[in-house]
Amino acid sequence: MQELHDAPLAPLTTFRLGGPATRLLTATTDAEVIAAVREADDTGTPLLLIGGGSNLVIGDKGFDGTALHIATRGFRLDGTTLELAAGEIWTDAVARTVEAGLAGVECLAGIPGSAGATPIQNVGAYGQEVSATITEVTAYDRRSGETVALSNADCAFSYRHSRFKAEPERYVVLRVRFELENADGLSAPLRYAETARALGVEAGDRVRLTAARETVLRLRAGKGMVLDPEDHDTWSAGSFFTNPILTDEEFAAFRSRVAGRLGAAVEPPAFPAGEGRVKTSAAWLIDKAGFTKGYGTGPARISTKHTLALTNRGEATTEDLLALAREVVAGVHEAFGVTLVNEPVTVGVAL
Repeated sequence: MQELHDAPLAPLTTFRLGGPATRLLTATTDAEVIAAVREADDTGTPLLLIGGGSNLVIGDKGFDGTALHIATRGFRLDGTTLELAAGEIWTDAVARTVEAGLAGVECLAGIPGSAGATPIQNVGAYGQEVSATITEVTAYDRRSGETVALSNADCAFSYRHSRFKAEPERYVVLRVRFELENADGLSAPLRYAETARALGVEAGDRVRLTAARETVLRLRAGKGMVLDPEDHDTWSAGSFFTNPILTDEEFAAFRSRVAGRLGAAVEPPAFPAGEGRVKTSAAWLIDKAGFTKGYGTGPARISTKHTLALTNRGEATTEDLLALAREVVAGVHEAFGVTLVNEPVTVGVAL
């Protein structure tokens, strides 16, 4: 297991931000992951887990403790059952499932990060969420000191949430098992209107798997959501804020604020989110509050391609990023009475 001291963490994140860790370990096997976690727990050392680094905002002072980079590898396909090691690169794994002719995660193409992070966040995009295909997560339980298998129901998935996110200090994901679908080379039914339109079909239709994946990659690239070292619009954590879920009463008040600010003819985005709850669009809120694409004059700015992404233009610090995020949160709340919540995990800092 590789060990470094006073090690830079910024290169391990898609923001390319954050100070050093006192100690950085890189684990390439499940046994090494467990050994590093046990050592930290036994000695009372603060522990930071890093996978693909696509959902992390690390403070400029860094991390005073042990950072564990999970770099395990493993892709095993048995019929329609897929098992991935936590350190597998997610977008590569999606490409391999499409090549194998299996449906279920093709619309999650291009999402940066590692496979082990997908159940934590219940990663989703373009009408798919991993919770629809995950059947089991193997994790190290830091409370019991044992390796456990959690079923889909055990994971308590909801919108961008899970048991792992609810108990962040308890579980370390080691492997994730998915049950995919053999639909003779066709995708799962398309659930997202933008994807269906781009493919010239109706929502609910199936298309060739390769066409679905390529279309999603093209749509994501147009929004700066596919990693490109030369494109600073991709020096981000993707969507920085989650889409707000409001009660019916809260949505009514929000709708009234919209009418007062933008006119009675303007209807805010609204999507069913369970009984008595409505989901609206964070990107719409940000834009209508006056934070348009490219907003900002400093080294941290809103993406020129998508209002939901905050970006490092190359010379930013984490404090620059957080200042922009706080400005957006305050502006949206003042305009519409809705409080945006950050999607990335913050380390040593807070909004």
